[in-house]
Amino acid sequence: MKKLAIFITILAVFIMACGFSVDLPKRPTPGAEVTDQITVPSLKSDETRLNLSFGAGSMKLSGGAKNLVDGTATYNVADFKPTVSVNENVAEIKMSNIENFDFLATGEIVNNWDFKLGDSPMDLNIQAGAYEGDFQFGGLALTSLTIQDGAADVELSFSEVNPSEMSILRYETGASSVRMNGLANANFALLDFSSGAGDYILDFSGDLQREATIKIESGFSNITLIIPENINAEITIESGASNVTTGSGWSQSGNIYTQKGDSPKLIFVVELGAGNITLTK
Repeated sequence: MKKLAIFITILAVFIMACGFSVDLPKRPTPGAEVTDQITVPSLKSDETRLNLSFGAGSMKLSGGAKNLVDGTATYNVADFKPTVSVNENVAEIKMSNIENFDFLATGEIVNNWDFKLGDSPMDLNIQAGAYEGDFQFGGLALTSLTIQDGAADVELSFSEVNPSEMSILRYETGASSVRMNGLANANFALLDFSSGAGDYILDFSGDLQREATIKIESGFSNITLIIPENINAEITIESGASNVTTGSGWSQSGNIYTQKGDSPKLIFVVELGAGNITLTK
């Protein structure tokens, strides 16, 4: 959490220097470390939805659960204790008082979720604040994936092909560092990525199953798109003040960059306020 701690400190100094009056959440007092076992039984539904609502800390997700969710939540602030609810086809795991402690899992504060997810088809929705994320989605059957977070440091990977067709993969983040690996394996129709300033790497390696559209909208950022040479790709870049760097195999016509390949086509629209865009293999 070092990156997040530095960010929070800079923000606090900036606020004081500018004379702003902002009611920041009070700092919780840590106590003894507690580990809760978290289990959510598989739901008897063809349209399962799993919602994860998390504040600050670290969250690790991977496959391999016998149930919908198996894992642990470790914390040392009583208000971080997660709650589990199930209503027909919707299951939710939620951190208590998520609004009050969005910034505060630094230093001696502990808040860690380590969950394994089952392989039944599901819509997965993640809401989080300032946190570190390690998401290994290889082998999971995701019909949609939505992630909304704040100042995040996240690595996300699809090491195996998603056996379900994913309608949309939506990622909305603040000023963050995000790397997404094996995106060709995600099997999405639409990837919608939007962010504030930050560093972002989107790696489209894997076994592309079908044509897909990728929309990227970001502020002042460094964006790297890793697109293997066998992938047929067209990228339209809409930006007033960005530098575009390409490797071999790319052709350019105005603001459109193309690469010929023998795979289904990936169609990109990139809107960048300013910064750097790198197209590489």
